[in-house]
Amino acid sequence: MIAGKRLDSWNGIFLLTTALTSITGFFFPFHGLTPGYIVGAISLVVLAVAIPARYAKHLAGAWRKIYAVTASIALYLNVFVLIAQLFMKVPSLHVLAPTGSEPPFLISQVVAMAISSC
Repeated sequence: MIAGKRLDSWNGIFLLTTALTSITGFFFPFHGLTPGYIVGAISLVVLAVAIPARYAKHLAGAWRKIYAVTASIALYLNVFVLIAQLFMKVPSLHVLAPTGSEPPFLISQVVAMAISSC
């Protein structure tokens, strides 16, 4: 995005896999409203703006910036969930942050946000 290269096939793969990741999260058994459902819903709303910006508006005018921002947000949300899942499922990481509010988890999220905003 920074260099202005379109990479059409990679954009399509990214949008498709991100949408599928968010959608499939709703197929798990429902045990009340969880952070996963909230993040998934936010991701789908963001993608509902990114996909038309890319394919219906063809990145014309302000739609290029709108796409860049929404695609970056969608990427960050995917990475956010990845980090949360790693800290919950990988024993050596879970020991470092068993509740998800400890410094190692928070530092990981801040670093991911900083990298995704570049």
